[in-house]
Amino acid sequence: MKTVTIGNPGNVSYALREAMRTLKTNIKFSGDDVKVIMFTSAAPNEGKSSTTFNLARSLTESGKNVLIIDTDMRKSVMVARLQAATEDGTEILGLSHYLSGQQTIDDTTYRTDIENLYIMFAGPSVPNPTELLEKKYFSKLIKNARDCFDYVLVDTAPIGAAIDAAIVARHCDGTILVVAQDAEPSKSILAAKNQIEASGGKILGVVLNKVNMGKVGYGKYYGGYYGKYYGSYYGAEKEEHKKHFRLFGRRKKDPNAVKPRKEKKAKKVKAEKQ
Repeated sequence: MKTVTIGNPGNVSYALREAMRTLKTNIKFSGDDVKVIMFTSAAPNEGKSSTTFNLARSLTESGKNVLIIDTDMRKSVMVARLQAATEDGTEILGLSHYLSGQQTIDDTTYRTDIENLYIMFAGPSVPNPTELLEKKYFSKLIKNARDCFDYVLVDTAPIGAAIDAAIVARHCDGTILVVAQDAEPSKSILAAKNQIEASGGKILGVVLNKVNMGKVGYGKYYGGYYGKYYGSYYGAEKEEHKKHFRLFGRRKKDPNAVKPRKEKKAKKVKAEKQ
């Protein structure tokens, strides 16, 4: 197995690191039988490939062996985005080489210079990616990866743009849908979810990506979130504390219930004056 160097792993901010830790924790609580996870989106440019890579890196920091499989054989950007290069300068082989029978799994899987992280890149673009994914070779690849790695993260083409993700979903334990804030209408997102489920895939959850923090605000987001569910324990504002009790069943006062009393009192005062 050859090694590739990652020239541009990307900067990891505190907020991103915390978000990946949260995602990692949620995946762990999905069950120990969830090992092969597909990432897709409703449309291009929603950040699914970046999310896949950043989650993989976070998992390796916990000592997990992780394999990323890039199945976007239509328009993959992973090699260029990561600035990946082999140590000896040779061509990076990929999934399309393997599925077409030209190379083996070992020839197309690369160890990276990030400890515990392995990647199978998409390889050259092909005219028939759907047909290749339906071959027995892909089933064999997933079975082999499941036996060799703690987690297998499968990056796919956007399901709203190609059917490939629906085929891949059948082989995975679950799917995470990556949604960029304000990028696609809810109708498109719901259609993507329905298509995954119709193909036999299981939705694990949704990642809201490319969030405008100026609009949401780090403190406002976490204060509102924890205040809503845990009240003042996490230091939420008084208003959020009230919302907590309303959420869990404390009845709101009915403004119509006090109205008759006011009217009754007003009539009594008027009668005394007379």
